[in-house]
Amino acid sequence: MDWFANDDFWRTLYPAMFPADRFAAADQQVQQILDLTHFTGRTVLDLCCGPGRHSVSFAQRGFQVTGVDRSKFFLEKARQRAAESNTGIEWVEKDMREFHRPQAFDLACSMFTSFGYFEKEEDNLQVLKNACISLTPGGVFVIEILGKERLARAWQNALCQKLDDGSLLFQRHEIVADWTRIHNDWTLVKDDCAKSFSFEHSIYSGRELKDLLLQAGFSSVNLYGGLEGHPYGLDATRLVAVARKS
Repeated sequence: MDWFANDDFWRTLYPAMFPADRFAAADQQVQQILDLTHFTGRTVLDLCCGPGRHSVSFAQRGFQVTGVDRSKFFLEKARQRAAESNTGIEWVEKDMREFHRPQAFDLACSMFTSFGYFEKEEDNLQVLKNACISLTPGGVFVIEILGKERLARAWQNALCQKLDDGSLLFQRHEIVADWTRIHNDWTLVKDDCAKSFSFEHSIYSGRELKDLLLQAGFSSVNLYGGLEGHPYGLDATRLVAVARKS
């Protein structure tokens, strides 16, 4: 089974990936997306929506939102969050290589390095093509990842993180495939029990991501060092691409 198709992976590591402060940041991030894109449309696609952090925030602002993820566990969390916030959102359980809805959305977003999961680069390209197909003419796609430049600048072979519940997360990283992929070994230790997972995903420089988006059919791509709209330079903490469809 591919790591991203294993709900036990997401369920076990959920507390590490989505602490309370990450949920709290979603509302500000959505406002930054709206400001960065000058968005005036109505329909929004949250691709790889996870537990629905951004989907709910968009819906609370009155947008018509569709959240797509292949994880049943995440979609259960997303539905619960939407119900608690009294928002109506369409949830779709689908692999991002397969989901497309021609000219259905004015804005699409892919947040929190939810791109590059697939070993075959044509599969990653297909995800971007699907996003382009799914946008209305003039639509905009926002993708936010950890860029290769930042990864190289702040590289650490291993990390240890103490979570809010007292558990420990050990992370080991290795660059593989000629600096195109990163291999990760994560071990969560809780209540004297340890559970380990290994996973890989592709990594991209700003230039590589921009070229891939243009190849996918977008007419223009602007790069930023964060959702605040800072230039993508040496001090960039994230790689954000804003791609527009003609």
